[in-house]
Amino acid sequence: MNDKLMRLAERREDLVAQAAAQRMVLAQNIEPWRTPLALADQGLAVLRFIKSHPAWIAGGGALFAALRPGRVGKWLRRGWLTWQIMRKLRGN
Repeated sequence: MNDKLMRLAERREDLVAQAAAQRMVLAQNIEPWRTPLALADQGLAVLRFIKSHPAWIAGGGALFAALRPGRVGKWLRRGWLTWQIMRKLRGN
């Protein structure tokens, strides 16, 4: 019985080492995908926000239609800055 426990302990040790090596390889293989996946995640967050606040899209379209084309760029910059500040304040 003691011999069997020793073999099981050795087998467990081998499996733990093998799992650690596989985790390292997996982490190395996933690293190049980290930035594209983060960008895709941000895109999905924007889509979820738009889906839950459709009035913002209609209001934004009406605002841009009302403004002259020269002012649109200025308002886009202001809106982008405001959105970034709100995200940072919320902690997202």
